[in-house]
Amino acid sequence: MITTIFFDIGGVLLSDGWGHASRRAAAEKFGLDWDEYTDRHEKVAHAIEVNGLTLERYLDRAIFYRPRSFTRDEFRAFIFAQSQAKADSLKLAAEVAQSGRYFMGTLNNEIFELNVFRIEKFGLRSYFPVFFSSCFLGLRKPDEAIYRLVLQVTQRTPEECLFIDDREVNLECPRELGINTILFEDAAQLRTELISRGVALPNQR
Repeated sequence: MITTIFFDIGGVLLSDGWGHASRRAAAEKFGLDWDEYTDRHEKVAHAIEVNGLTLERYLDRAIFYRPRSFTRDEFRAFIFAQSQAKADSLKLAAEVAQSGRYFMGTLNNEIFELNVFRIEKFGLRSYFPVFFSSCFLGLRKPDEAIYRLVLQVTQRTPEECLFIDDREVNLECPRELGINTILFEDAAQLRTELISRGVALPNQR
């Protein structure tokens, strides 16, 4: 029986925080050399997602290592503006929470400043009492250690847990640990799969 459900945030509940598409859009808007920016981003990607580097230091390393025709405030505003809700997914998460039958948490990789912003802006505390975010834990998916830590902190067995993510690579380790997994495609598919796993929803159909 499933007692505990973990949701990824970017790609499942919301748009990606600062993913490939957002960075590509930034490169086009601000006239960045894509290859150069990608190389600099990848060099600090791990550090920024485990809070080893602040957003400001990221901007120093990846963007403002030389003079630009735009300001830090303009670029920072663009980063935060990329976050959009996946309304159907949030509605589904609300239904799961309203059932009162499951312990719910998020399990996501995110930049600290962006993670805090997204939790607040999209009211995620209404659905989730805990956020297992890479920037809070100092670990990130798909490293096995983050999944083991989540099990240890929640004191759940793998068999009673379900993890939902939109990337197969992030589901491999949890599956090997015995955690139930769903590869997210869209909210309708997720609803169907949740019901098939025995997850009770108030608006089940």
